[in-house]
Amino acid sequence: MSLDPATVRRIARLARIGINESDLHALQGELNGILGWIEQLNEVDIDGVEPMVGTGHAALRMREDVVTDGAARDAVLSNAPDAAGPFYTVPKVVE
Repeated sequence: MSLDPATVRRIARLARIGINESDLHALQGELNGILGWIEQLNEVDIDGVEPMVGTGHAALRMREDVVTDGAARDAVLSNAPDAAGPFYTVPKVVE
């Protein structure tokens, strides 16, 4: 498959890439090279080859779904610039 200059202009417009007419033939050559590599990959026989990695083989790690308070209230509040008891103290924003 080979791209013509009109198709390269259209691809550039769709990708919102501004190209000069002087750069058009260089870009056309690069895109045709990429398509050539893709055509080579299409020639590889992959029948019967299992994927090396995939989400179909992975199992999610499950944990018990329980509500907790986090057990780190004091550690979290130690980062606050100002706190009153177990709460953050912030400046008043509504009058």
